[in-house]
Amino acid sequence: MKFSTLAAPIGLAALATAANVLPRDFDSNDYYVLHLDGQTSPTEVARSLGLSHEGPLGELQDHHLFVGRKAEHDIVKRELTKRRRRKRSLGDEEPHVLDSVLFSEKQKLRKPWEKRMAPRPAGPSRKGLFSSDEGVDWAIKKQKDVIGTLGIKDPIFKDQWHLLNTVQTGHDVNVTGLWLEGITGKNATVAIVDDGLDMETDDLKDNYYAQGSWDFNDKGPDPKPRLSDDKHGTRCAGEVSAGKNNACGVGVAYDSKIAGLRILSKLISDADEAVAMNYDFQHNQIYSCSWGPPDDGQSMDAPGILIKRAMLNAVQKGRGGLGSIYVFASGNGAGNGDNCNFDGYTNSIYSITVGAVDRNGDHPYYSESCSANLVVTYSSGGGDSIHTTDVGNACSDTHGGTSAAAPLAAGIYALVLQVRPDLSWRDMQYLTVNTAVPINLDSGEWQTTTIGKQFSHMYGYGKLDSYAIVQAAKNWKKVKPQAWYYSPWIHVNKPIPQGDAGVAVSYEVTQAMLDEANLERLEHITVTMNIDHTRRGDLSVDLISPNKLVSHLSVSRKNDEARSGYEDWTFMSVVHWGETGVGNWTIIVKDTQINSHQGTFTDWHLKLWGESKDASKAKVLPMPTEDDDNDHAVIATTTLPAATTSLPPQPVATETKSTTVSDHPNRPVNSKPTPTNGSSVTPSPTSDEATSETSPPANSTWLPSFLPTFGKSAATMVWVYGSAALIGVFCISLAVYFWLARRKRLRNNPRGDYEFELLDEEEAEGLAGGGSSAEKRGGAGGVGGGLSGSGGGKRGTRGGELYDAFAGGSEDEDDVDVGGVYRDRPVDERGSGSGSGSGSTSTDNGHRQQTRRTLSDDESSGHHVVGDDDDDSDSDDGARPLRR
Repeated sequence: MKFSTLAAPIGLAALATAANVLPRDFDSNDYYVLHLDGQTSPTEVARSLGLSHEGPLGELQDHHLFVGRKAEHDIVKRELTKRRRRKRSLGDEEPHVLDSVLFSEKQKLRKPWEKRMAPRPAGPSRKGLFSSDEGVDWAIKKQKDVIGTLGIKDPIFKDQWHLLNTVQTGHDVNVTGLWLEGITGKNATVAIVDDGLDMETDDLKDNYYAQGSWDFNDKGPDPKPRLSDDKHGTRCAGEVSAGKNNACGVGVAYDSKIAGLRILSKLISDADEAVAMNYDFQHNQIYSCSWGPPDDGQSMDAPGILIKRAMLNAVQKGRGGLGSIYVFASGNGAGNGDNCNFDGYTNSIYSITVGAVDRNGDHPYYSESCSANLVVTYSSGGGDSIHTTDVGNACSDTHGGTSAAAPLAAGIYALVLQVRPDLSWRDMQYLTVNTAVPINLDSGEWQTTTIGKQFSHMYGYGKLDSYAIVQAAKNWKKVKPQAWYYSPWIHVNKPIPQGDAGVAVSYEVTQAMLDEANLERLEHITVTMNIDHTRRGDLSVDLISPNKLVSHLSVSRKNDEARSGYEDWTFMSVVHWGETGVGNWTIIVKDTQINSHQGTFTDWHLKLWGESKDASKAKVLPMPTEDDDNDHAVIATTTLPAATTSLPPQPVATETKSTTVSDHPNRPVNSKPTPTNGSSVTPSPTSDEATSETSPPANSTWLPSFLPTFGKSAATMVWVYGSAALIGVFCISLAVYFWLARRKRLRNNPRGDYEFELLDEEEAEGLAGGGSSAEKRGGAGGVGGGLSGSGGGKRGTRGGELYDAFAGGSEDEDDVDVGGVYRDRPVDERGSGSGSGSGSTSTDNGHRQQTRRTLSDDESSGHHVVGDDDDDSDSDDGARPLRR
């Protein structure tokens, strides 16, 4: 269906929706949302409850808002409870209007979600990581050509490295080639759900879409900034739709339309947020959301039931049934040990979760990792930020965090919709997976997936490439409708051991199960689970698929002191995209810390989501309810054996560097990047024996029975006793070493006549010929040259016989760390000498060359550089005095 045919009725619906977003007075009134059966008059329900009907709740069918005078209790729940009691006591009764109430929720004002702008300013600038001068020359020439061909006059366009990077060539979104083809976001609309949008600024006014905009904080049609810190939304909007003019820079889709939905500036109710997430969803195609629960490493929050319904409603009915596209920032809490799977917005299957990389293509310190990460794109870090529009005709050069990554991705999706407006919300996710470019394959825990893609919890499937995704979209065959399979609730009820072992439980999915569910191939995996624990931050959870791919659903968090564990919490993963789903799915729950906090793994529930086999048999997913996860003992359940098992190793980086855009400085900006053919090392999951019914008991071990196990696993005790044995061997070796050293020292003592019998002829001759004992020993390649010395020269200039009691022993050894890099001590304290036999680190003229660890300016932000410190090298020919 063409959008033009929908314009008139949709416009009227949008106006009706706006009219019902009325000012709220929570100090004097109570507000209720009721879901009715559709056959009942809201007016009759309001009369029965003594409330007033304010109107329908946005686009949520049969959901209505009611208002009444302030009361201490929930009037609706009280009346519904009375009604149920009367029905039970009186038996069959005449139908009552309250029987039509399917759901009710009293509204409360809550704090707005947090904006995901950069937590602190970007660190000092780093040296450009371009591949060659030739690559830089090419990029600068390309920039001039684009400016000239398109007539770009925007004053900060040359600073917008995320659009065309002329320093770290290839590290940009690869968009200018699309602009040259005329693909600039025409007929696409992005709604910025944020703190406001300055629709009067020169950069945005021509692309502002008023009909799709609303202020849900101050209840009005203009979501303009009203507070001093209402700048975030305007900056995000500039990344998407800043016009090609003479104001600041340009947006990645500079001919797209931009709407503003203001929800982050004041207290807000779930009802208003739900309306915002559906607002004008026939025209607002993409919702850019750079916010979420606090990224403090201890929060664990999710959208309320109304917001969940609104998002499902949008993917089912938005854009004429194609589905709204939600883009969420992954979060800025990586520095706090946070993970985006503890955020119910970013771990929703309806969201495209976007993380960040900096202008060097590196992972910035703030961007969160999780198994729900789909993709990354550019933002602040590496000494720079995103340059974009600001409030009041100003320009910003400080925009960043994953807040900046999400709208950049949203703008790229606007480019896709220009060429293929018929794509569904799931088509967009498929295209993202298929065209993302893996980067930094030597880091980031990459795994090779079943469909041959690379996945990292840090980078998702890689970085967005504008040209690649648009070209792929042109000939994309749309996927069939969604299907799903739910496992029964799997009861475990097993204590979780502490340390390096976890509780492992496997559930087998058969082909017959998936055939019955009409499920052909997987997209998303969700796991809902319950764990009782007195310190939630100690827990971690891994899911291993039949194809041995590992999803780190949960990680331990040092800041999370909550005593609640996991209560019906749903984790999500996109790691298993393209798998069939048939086989054993193993979940491993671990208590990572050995302390006084204990826990029990209660139960879990696996859900497989993907593409249907037969589109004609596809069903519509029902709206979520408050009771979906209630009473696990009544709904379909099973109890499976659990085993204590060692966890699989963490995924490791591939040894084969990928062929990415950064490796090709001469890649034309309008070309598709070379596909990645690198291999990766897939982690080895727990063996099937560890989770089968025939597996040995958790406490079985081959250790001798007289050795205590202290209640730990066999693997743990092997480490304990093995370590003890190694320590014993070390102590014995050390004793033998000192005994031999003492014998040698006594043997070489000239005052002991009995020792001369032990000297060889050369040493005896040297001693008889006079001279210091140090010189004679040095000539024999003994202690004068260190224990590793092999010949000639005197040890030093003074007092050698006193200093050389252990000749290059513990002093020099203590100066070297395990990496062979000297700590910061003066050279003269390391015993350089003029003899060539002073050890393996001596030079020909007897001077020890040292490699010292120097710190770059970026070390404070996590970048460590090992280099040479020329100022501290031993460069003169004279011997340095020895330390006394």
